[in-house]
Amino acid sequence: MSKHVYSLVLMDEVVEAIDRLAYQQNTSRSNLINQILAERVCCITPQMRMNDIFSTVSDRIADDCFQVQTQPSEAMLSIRSALKYKYKPTIRYSLELYRSPGRTLGALKVSFRTQSAKLLSELTGFYRLWAALEQQFLLPGMPEGIHYQIEDGRFIRTFRLPPDQQELSNQQIGERIAAYIRMFDHILKVYFAALPQGEDAAVEAATAAYQQLIPTHFVYI
Repeated sequence: MSKHVYSLVLMDEVVEAIDRLAYQQNTSRSNLINQILAERVCCITPQMRMNDIFSTVSDRIADDCFQVQTQPSEAMLSIRSALKYKYKPTIRYSLELYRSPGRTLGALKVSFRTQSAKLLSELTGFYRLWAALEQQFLLPGMPEGIHYQIEDGRFIRTFRLPPDQQELSNQQIGERIAAYIRMFDHILKVYFAALPQGEDAAVEAATAAYQQLIPTHFVYI
């Protein structure tokens, strides 16, 4: 949706109330007014679409394993999960959605706040295993490929709809992203639980868990 500048004459009291509400919602005056007017005339804005997806993701992962954080921006949802590893580092999942996505919906960024070179190395090992598993099991249904970035203990994975699934609803998209995050988090924890027995044992355990879950969590996104 394109945007243009328009002049509106508003009461000072209305603008003050809008500004307070915009501040509470971590958005701008213009964006809030745009949302209010869009709701009034039943027009779906990119922000409303993103909010629908974020709401579905939050609902589907709401349990003891995850903690949904206040959104740092209108286009991002932040999620945390604890990893059983010595000092129990926090896994940070940042889901970013694009305002004008087309078939490329956004990206998931996975990171840890740690200075441990050993942990960062082990994380990189898991990320590469995860990418290899996706290449084996998901790639046949995604002819345009799966896009990753793996660097300095961070993992970034782009979400893109396959050509034959362009008509998914916001709820369906949210459900698929939530299923992806839940499965990633579970396999990561399986990997690290087996890691004290050696890297080969961790790879074997994570691969077996992935193969067990993939029939029920098989999602092209």
